[in-house]
Amino acid sequence: MNRNFFLRLVGKLSTFVSNKKLPTYAAKYFRNQEVFEVSFFHRWEKLRAFVLRDFKSMKRLSTYIAISVIGSIGLVLLIIVILDAIGAMIDGVGDITIEYTFAQMVVYVALTIPARIYEFLPTASLIGCLVGLGGLANNSELIVIRAAGVPLLRIVWIVLRPIMVLVLLGAMFGEYVVPYSEKYAESRRMLLTKGKLSQGSASGLWNKEGNEFMHFDAIYPGGILFGVTRYQFDDNHVLKKASFAGRASFQGETWVEELGAVTYFEGNSTRVETFVTQDWSTELSPELLNIASLPSDSLSMRDLNKHSNYLRHQGQDASRYELDFWRKALQPLTVISLILIASSFIFGPLRQVSMGYRIFAGVVVGIVFRISQDLLGPASIVFGLSPFIAVIFPAMVCTFIGIILLRRAS
Repeated sequence: MNRNFFLRLVGKLSTFVSNKKLPTYAAKYFRNQEVFEVSFFHRWEKLRAFVLRDFKSMKRLSTYIAISVIGSIGLVLLIIVILDAIGAMIDGVGDITIEYTFAQMVVYVALTIPARIYEFLPTASLIGCLVGLGGLANNSELIVIRAAGVPLLRIVWIVLRPIMVLVLLGAMFGEYVVPYSEKYAESRRMLLTKGKLSQGSASGLWNKEGNEFMHFDAIYPGGILFGVTRYQFDDNHVLKKASFAGRASFQGETWVEELGAVTYFEGNSTRVETFVTQDWSTELSPELLNIASLPSDSLSMRDLNKHSNYLRHQGQDASRYELDFWRKALQPLTVISLILIASSFIFGPLRQVSMGYRIFAGVVVGIVFRISQDLLGPASIVFGLSPFIAVIFPAMVCTFIGIILLRRAS
């Protein structure tokens, strides 16, 4: 650096300080900085208040729409379940006996209500969404919401959020509540009606294990069987032995048959032996028998997977249990697809129609969806298709149609 330049710079700084210009400029700078900070803080407070006000408004709006839709779904589900329970009681009148009275039949129907709730949840979600959003559309509330700047997809998301919580609760309900209520109801019913079942009856439960075929008149929780009939064949499918026991119980690690008889087929003659008790060795456990005694659609996903593995190990077809497994596993996707198509109907072709027409449209779509699942499921078993594809295909079609109609409406 040049010495003369440095001396001149020092002289100017001295003059600047001596004239008290530096404190003046510094005070002005800090005063402007304070004004800037106060102004920035004021603007930030205004922005924060606006965001909070908008958030509270959207939260209020979301709550209002969620209450309308969830309330409608609950009302529709209640009506459907009550009608189905009344139909079940009418059908059950023919099974009434001295032991299985009308009161016992009503208790049985009441115990199966959780399974009916789980079964009709997708259909009720579809119709309830049409009713809830349709009520908002009839009162021009959806028009006001959209005019306020809320986009269509935001409204659909507001509808989906509480329904996703409902779907999660429904999945847990079907996994942990329905199987136990169904097991208790069926076991209680079988115990009360075992008196009218005879040996060789078409009622009860059939099971195959290797070359042995078994029939049970009644299965009771805790490992108790009534009316145990077993037929044993050789490798050439010739009957070698048949036995019948009035009762069998699971004791320790094996089954013990009580008060029965065994018939041996030896060439052209037969030999009969009676017994008070005898051990029975089988891979069946009380848990597997309780699973097998229930309809496959009443089982939990864990039980369905367990029984499918057992059937495959015995060389039997497990497609029916695999189909019901995927129906339960993909039910959340099924409900969401039906909600999408219901929302698209409200903002599209059903925007200006009566409530009765919306309910009719929802019932028709629900019936078509249910029939398509009921047809594709057995078809996948007959033609060897994947049960996963048979279950997911109707849901994907509904999702695709709903997305296209929503894009057109927006």
